[in-house]
Amino acid sequence: MRLDKFLKVSRLIKRRTIANEVSDMGRVLINGNPAKPAKQIKENDIITIEYATRTLKARILRVPTGNVSVQEAPTLYELID
Repeated sequence: MRLDKFLKVSRLIKRRTIANEVSDMGRVLINGNPAKPAKQIKENDIITIEYATRTLKARILRVPTGNVSVQEAPTLYELID
């Protein structure tokens, strides 16, 4: 699954266009490396998102095949720190 789609489906970022913009600005890292929106993600990758006032770090637990429900979204990742 693409990085921008995962960020939207997991609800770490609300809209895919915002996920694209943030990734293009270099504020999303996968395993410590800057990632473009089309980067393919896999389980156990570490995603770091630099928001304006905070940094969020999450480990991918499961990559869904399509959209997921609001209740299921938090089970896709585990927050670190």
